[in-house]
Amino acid sequence: MNNRNYNIYFHTHTVSGIVISVVLFVIFFAGSFSFFKHEIINWERSESAPISKEIQLDYNKALKKLDKEYILFGRNISISQPINEKRVFVSLEGTKNTSAKAKQKEGAYFFLDNQNLKSYTYEESYSLGELLYRLHFLAQIPYPVGYYLSGFIALFFLFAIVTGVLLHWKKIVSNFYVFRPKEKLKTLWTDAHTALGMIGLPFQFVYAVTGTFFMIKLLIVAPAVMALYKGDQAKLYKELEYDKPVYEFENKRLANPFNIEELVAKAKNNWPDFQVTNVTIQNYGDTNMHVLVEGEIPHQKNFTGMGKVVYHVSDGKEVLRKNPITENSYLDIVKNVLYRIHFGDYGGYALKIVSFILGIITCFVIISGVMIWLVARQKKNMPEKKRRFNAAVVRIYLAVCLSMYPITALTFIGSKIFYPLSQTNLFILYFGGWLLLAIFFILKKDDGFTNKFCLISGSILGFLIPITNGIVTGRWFWSSFIQNHIQVFFIDVFWIVLASISLYVAYHLKPKTEAVS
Repeated sequence: MNNRNYNIYFHTHTVSGIVISVVLFVIFFAGSFSFFKHEIINWERSESAPISKEIQLDYNKALKKLDKEYILFGRNISISQPINEKRVFVSLEGTKNTSAKAKQKEGAYFFLDNQNLKSYTYEESYSLGELLYRLHFLAQIPYPVGYYLSGFIALFFLFAIVTGVLLHWKKIVSNFYVFRPKEKLKTLWTDAHTALGMIGLPFQFVYAVTGTFFMIKLLIVAPAVMALYKGDQAKLYKELEYDKPVYEFENKRLANPFNIEELVAKAKNNWPDFQVTNVTIQNYGDTNMHVLVEGEIPHQKNFTGMGKVVYHVSDGKEVLRKNPITENSYLDIVKNVLYRIHFGDYGGYALKIVSFILGIITCFVIISGVMIWLVARQKKNMPEKKRRFNAAVVRIYLAVCLSMYPITALTFIGSKIFYPLSQTNLFILYFGGWLLLAIFFILKKDDGFTNKFCLISGSILGFLIPITNGIVTGRWFWSSFIQNHIQVFFIDVFWIVLASISLYVAYHLKPKTEAVS
């Protein structure tokens, strides 16, 4: 590689990496915990839901209850199971009946307990698992700023990955096996950055690509919308199959009784092992009422087996069918594969644990990259003012990033002791505590102290998480295992292992003398 290309790749890699480093760390740290979103939510509620995406609900009983509360006639209703929990998500559109009362024309969305049919607002169902999941794509920042910001961060991360590979291409194999912890500080950070970056490279590339696709796909396809669809975004959505079929409302009440449970069971029996994940009812109670049943074949048998059936309720006839085994188009495969590899929901706990480890490794790669940048700019021939500015920048970076570990552990404890903790109080505890910790470390002006304090305090709090759960609920991790409450058991044991590893690392850290204050 000639010097010109090398300098272009080097500076592109450095600048793109430094600009996005803090936000990228937050995304990967929160995203690593998001692999266990289902387990965290059920741990908070001291519940253990079936390890299945299938909706567990008595549809007739649930709709009868909702009809008393909301008057369902003329509404479009969607019932889905977004995560493995004992609640389903219900979305009600306003009625199409023009003569209905104003309140019936308002929409509603909430969660419904699939056993006692108690409803919860989104705020009442908000949890630490939801907070961490949404933090990993910056959803706490008002829409669409947070979404687009996370998407562009993923895009810049992709640049950093590609330019990093090009920089190290000739020595990519030999450098992978080199690690010199006793050499000077820059050499240590460079070796760690290169080796761990290579270990996590496929993982990082996948998440850079899929993160970009999920967050800014509208901007990516905008030229196609303008050129091929003449600005008609609705037509594009229809061809990409993001929109469901629409059926006209006739404003005539259905005379015959109907049984949604039977229609769902009928759709389920069309294919072996078909799991129903979404039920949409259009024009409830109307003569042109339709029921759309969507689901999938378990990934063990068909990686992208998505299917659906639509029934015309008045005569029970099937008006549309998509076979999940034989009718998956190229478009279906692309969308489903991108979704599956991003969420890592196809390999059980083994894949989730490996993904978590690779996510934390990526966090370390980000930190080591920042430290390489700092050490390279602390040479004695540089002006003192620049050296201090660079050190201050990295101090802020480390304070913000490393304090995520103890504050996450503390919020686990708080969410259990004060359950149910409202969305507002969760935000105060997590983001308020995070801010205070970061300010404390910035004022302390000691990067070594920041690192060690975060590891030790996070470890201590991590050990307290299963203890807190045992005291508050009386359900210790061994009893959870015996009672087959695997999700609760997993989170308790997960924190014991994570706290043990971070404590071991903290007590084996040896400070280097080249750091600049």
